[in-house]
Amino acid sequence: MNKYSTVCVGVAGVTGYTGLELMRRLVRHPHADVRLAMASSASESRRLPALARIWDEPVQPLDVERLAAETQAVFLALPDMIAAELGPELTARGTRVFDLSGAFRLRDDSLRRKWYPHTTADAADTTYGLTEHYRDQLPGAALIACAGCYPTAAILSLRPLVAAGLLEDGIIIDAKSGVSGAGKTPSERTHFSECHGSISAYGVFAHRHAAEIEQEVGAQVTFVPHLVPLDRGILETIYARLKPGVGAEDIARALDTAYSSSPFVRLTGAELPEIKHVAHTNFCDIGWRVDRPGGQLVMVAVIDNLVKGAAGQAIQNFNVAFGFDETVGLN
Repeated sequence: MNKYSTVCVGVAGVTGYTGLELMRRLVRHPHADVRLAMASSASESRRLPALARIWDEPVQPLDVERLAAETQAVFLALPDMIAAELGPELTARGTRVFDLSGAFRLRDDSLRRKWYPHTTADAADTTYGLTEHYRDQLPGAALIACAGCYPTAAILSLRPLVAAGLLEDGIIIDAKSGVSGAGKTPSERTHFSECHGSISAYGVFAHRHAAEIEQEVGAQVTFVPHLVPLDRGILETIYARLKPGVGAEDIARALDTAYSSSPFVRLTGAELPEIKHVAHTNFCDIGWRVDRPGGQLVMVAVIDNLVKGAAGQAIQNFNVAFGFDETVGLN
């Protein structure tokens, strides 16, 4: 029996896109008692018009002492370096942490130093937060590193197929993300005049999410992300060669077996999904086509980067970690 009826929670980083999405959902969550909403720094305090009549208290300056003293669980929607410092401080005081940064996702020390050199995170006692594949580990986890947005769609699509031995080497992931995936801090690349009416590839052979995908899929991938002029959403087109004799029915069987009990994974088969099918939801839709047995597989996976790729996934992890129904606050 669940010993919790409500959990006192805090959100750090409310002023960002992900933090705002978290607040909108947590304040309506029947088992979350939101006690604190904090900014990303100790010097910032203001009201957010987007939270009017949802959370009318001002956003407080970042304060780890108050987070530890007044909450049972904290969602960190903070830059990597700050999350890497705060996460262990909070867990050491008995507060459970749901971290949405990348600071704790990579288990290999050398890879973490390569892709997150500005953090001093120790991922030894961290649980990777992709609910569908780590559900059994979440109830006992003190620090949950919620999966990245690009990796979420890729891992959900590929991990069951690689585990079943259905794919040859040489997986290619062509990924496209809306501009909110770059965060709220403006840059030349994300300026409206630069991205409107254009699509651009970036981070080729140099994107940190490739290491996260390979860690969780268990195979090498070529990952090429693109920026598209949308405010939210991710679409990934995945190309892979099938092993001899493997056909569409084998793909369907592996995915059905993996996700038959997963409420937020929708398998669409040959009907390829679109971003608009999942916008503002916690669903990941996965479709696929095969040209012939042992031939070419094309998969299409879509998520909302701010929900299933971030805030929604964190709440899904929270629900499972505390023994609530997995879908609460996400329907």
